[in-house]
Amino acid sequence: MRYTVAMVTVIALVVVFVVRLVDIQVVHASALHRQAELKRSIPVTVYGERGAIVDRSGVELADSVTRYDITTAPALVKGFRGKFGGTRLQKVSVSDALEAVSRVSGASVESMRTAIAADPKSNFAYLAKGLDTEHFEKLRRLEIPWIYPQPQSARTYPTGATAGNLTGFMGTDGPQAGLELAYDRCLAGTNGAQTYERGADGVQLPGSTVTTKQAKDGGTLLTTIDSDLQYMAEQDVAAAAKDIGAVSATATVTKAKTGEVLAVADYPTVDPNDVDATHDKGAYGSRALTDTYEPGSTIKAAIAAALIDQGRATPTTQATVPYSRTFPWGGRISDAELHPTEQLTLTGILRDSSNVGITGLGEALSAQQRYDYMRKFGLFEPQSAITYGGQPGMDYPASPKWDSQTNINSMFGQGISTTAMQVASIYQTLGNGGVRIPLHFVAGCRLADGSTIDAPDVTGQRVVSTAAADQVVQMLQSVVKGGTLVGMQPISGYNIAAKTGTAEVANGAAGYGADRIISVAGMAPAEDPQYVVTVTFTKPGPGHKFSSSAAPAFRTLMSQVLEKYRVAPSTSEAKLYPATW
Repeated sequence: MRYTVAMVTVIALVVVFVVRLVDIQVVHASALHRQAELKRSIPVTVYGERGAIVDRSGVELADSVTRYDITTAPALVKGFRGKFGGTRLQKVSVSDALEAVSRVSGASVESMRTAIAADPKSNFAYLAKGLDTEHFEKLRRLEIPWIYPQPQSARTYPTGATAGNLTGFMGTDGPQAGLELAYDRCLAGTNGAQTYERGADGVQLPGSTVTTKQAKDGGTLLTTIDSDLQYMAEQDVAAAAKDIGAVSATATVTKAKTGEVLAVADYPTVDPNDVDATHDKGAYGSRALTDTYEPGSTIKAAIAAALIDQGRATPTTQATVPYSRTFPWGGRISDAELHPTEQLTLTGILRDSSNVGITGLGEALSAQQRYDYMRKFGLFEPQSAITYGGQPGMDYPASPKWDSQTNINSMFGQGISTTAMQVASIYQTLGNGGVRIPLHFVAGCRLADGSTIDAPDVTGQRVVSTAAADQVVQMLQSVVKGGTLVGMQPISGYNIAAKTGTAEVANGAAGYGADRIISVAGMAPAEDPQYVVTVTFTKPGPGHKFSSSAAPAFRTLMSQVLEKYRVAPSTSEAKLYPATW
């Protein structure tokens, strides 16, 4: 009987063990296996590096560097025996370890203890973030078994505020402005994934790392910007703006023959390494690209070119020009300075920047013709070859919706809106023999395989005849030799063609106030234009309401451009058309 009971008991136990074994090895095998793997297999994100933004010579305007977040597994945090950065084994307490991490990383011991205590049984908690390589290496040499690095990519801007208005910057939520945002598809890397196993003591097991998804770096954004010239332009325009008390200012430098933009300077501007130091959010981007204003008399060069192109005028076309004009609807315009009735040619009208004179001759063209020419010069439409957030939509109709007064005022740059870059486009067109090439400062995105995408379409479009463009450039030399820029110190050895602009600023009450926007746009050498420079100053202080106050900045920047690129001096004196008759 006892034997039977014993046998039954043994059989029952065997059955229990068999059932449990089947349950573990068959029924719940995969689930238990996954749980075991989770306890020892640690996932790690491998960050794809964000691509660089470089200038025309390969100088990095924006780049990525490796930073390390330091994590731990709270369940494994305990004292240990190790060398702890020394040469002899020692007993290291948790407090000793956290104090050492704090000294290297800057994270407080209290914050690390709080992170560990939040869930003592968990396998993950942050101890410190954003360590550079130098500090990470110091931490690694401590050989603390329960801390684990997570490498990631951080953004840096080696040239600081230089070109910060163009590059934009990154935030915690990704790209926030400028080229970083506009070309995120090019620059962004694709993250990969790895796993590694660790033993019961929390130490990573050698040779256990497995890549489950390959990381992919972003492309390199190639710009046409010259970082050295960009720095000069920024310094020039900032110094001039402060000198004349302007609220803001811009400057552009463009290659006349190619439409490549070499510099776009703004004042004030942003340092993408320290965005919080910039309190003017308008400085986060580029006002030269995004802010619209009434251009004033710089537009007169386009009107003159249209007149010549249509055969309605020549550089010596004669006009009788009084100080002011009145119109049947009650409107009135006048020139900037009081003068007796003058006998001026079209050249003299540009030289003296006469509103009365340009409107008198400009009425030989219909409003539609003038509007169409302005569009062909690059006004009233977005910059087709520039991808940059915040540019005005410029959703203009196919025909002008001008009242009678605006129809007149538009010929001297009031009642219409432009950006500084669009004004630069007018002068690039004139300097390039009447062919407008879409202005651009991005050449494309170079991928890891060497191929290039996102190259802009820079196909040229003829706006006016070569003869019309060349004649206007020659006429604009009179502005420097005896007109509104006569007070500007010459640039020794070079013939300069330029035009000034002084525009009233709308005060929001259906009229204009005392504020002005002053500018100079020009090119050199006039006989074969190579570079176009524009400078614009918004709301300059007392005593600086006329465009002559913008002339020193124009001269300084143009001189630097000619010297930097070793442009051959002019070989003869400027040939000027008669200005009077």
